[in-house]
Amino acid sequence: MTAFDHLGLADSLLRAVRDEGYHTATPIQFQAIPSVLTGRDLMGCAQTGTGKTAAFALPTLHRLSTSGGKVADDVKRRGKHRRNDLRPIRSLVLAPTRELAAQIGASFATYGRFTGLRYTVVFGGVGQGPQVRALENGVDVLVATPGRLLDLMEQGYIDLSTVEILILDEADQMLDMGFIVPLRRIVSSVPRARQTLMFSATMPNAIRKLAGEWLREPAHVQVCPVATPIESVEQSVYFVEPRNKPHLLTHFLQTTAFSRTIVFARTKHGADKIAKNLVRSGIRAAAIHGNKSQNVRQRTLEAFKSNRPPVLVATDIAARGLDVDGISHVINYELPEVPEIYVHRIGRTGRAGATGIATSFCGREERDQLRQIERLTRRTLAVEQNHPEYPTVTPASSDESRRSHSNGARSRRPGGGGRPSTGGSSKSRRPALQGQGAQPTNGSSGGPSVVRRRRRPGGARRRAL
Repeated sequence: MTAFDHLGLADSLLRAVRDEGYHTATPIQFQAIPSVLTGRDLMGCAQTGTGKTAAFALPTLHRLSTSGGKVADDVKRRGKHRRNDLRPIRSLVLAPTRELAAQIGASFATYGRFTGLRYTVVFGGVGQGPQVRALENGVDVLVATPGRLLDLMEQGYIDLSTVEILILDEADQMLDMGFIVPLRRIVSSVPRARQTLMFSATMPNAIRKLAGEWLREPAHVQVCPVATPIESVEQSVYFVEPRNKPHLLTHFLQTTAFSRTIVFARTKHGADKIAKNLVRSGIRAAAIHGNKSQNVRQRTLEAFKSNRPPVLVATDIAARGLDVDGISHVINYELPEVPEIYVHRIGRTGRAGATGIATSFCGREERDQLRQIERLTRRTLAVEQNHPEYPTVTPASSDESRRSHSNGARSRRPGGGGRPSTGGSSKSRRPALQGQGAQPTNGSSGGPSVVRRRRRPGGARRRAL
């Protein structure tokens, strides 16, 4: 670890960092900042929660605040802008989701508040009026989602010909969301003589190809193996029939001590349905997904950050777009089709050195997804057993390598203080919800049955990547 004071950042930035209580750079910051300060292109691979935003925001702010902006000055001299005092866009940051764009914009404003630079964020789902007014007043750093950015470019409100630093954050997710054509259009509008920084949590071939096209002799930074789960997250799995998942989720939340919890669903409709079921059971819950308006999503996130947070039921739009402290549990109500997404989901907990718990509900048709996740992460998930409410079974003999995982280990708060397991024959315990007034379900009638994993023909071993 290295102190920020030794990285060569401007005093105005060091002052802002100290005011936020940060003194030591994380590995991604320590490796990335010096290279970016020299003007090199950079390809960074780091999982969520590693301090990635500061790794590109701090050196970008340093370069913009300590240089005169040669490209911008040249354009002004040519009279391209309507007003001589208008600040042209000197840095463009692209993000896949509205939430992530807003958080990046807030980070730039926080770290750069003593630099005199201007920042704004543009994204869809809200009226463009305030965004257009901010652009007309001039900004140095623009953070944007691809869709709204292209829309404003076509209307003539945004000119990217003065961009000196282009940053693509969560590049792999932008490709997964189908942004490759908009990205190519945007990049073609930015000067070729620029510095380009690309950050991605995974490194599929498509990302490597784009890096070869858009980056020039980049420095490479990778702080951990690709798609490696955060070590401080305790991971486990329930084998449960899909029809019984609602009962298991309700019981889990009613008997588990937690602070903030995210439940991940595969579809928008599914997220709404899960949230409604929880509310009917007396558990405060709210859903967030792409069909919600930006105002509703923002109110939901503010409630989730409050002192009495609801259980947040989210689609994968939140898997990398949320940066909320104190998330104790992540529940994969449905396993993702793409195993890398599992890593991003559980990365919502165990952030900044804290501990967390990630539990998955695996139905009969989801066993292949589970095997893919275990191959990718090179980790066998512990099977939850001795559930106090519902009968469980021992994993099939082909899965004896799985270690038993008692409910006591699952039910305690991250960092300790949990209650020991009382065994499968004990009665249900009082709910541990914070101020939610939920009551535990009665007995095992109608409860989820755990599915025994079948022995694969020939006792074939799992293949490791």
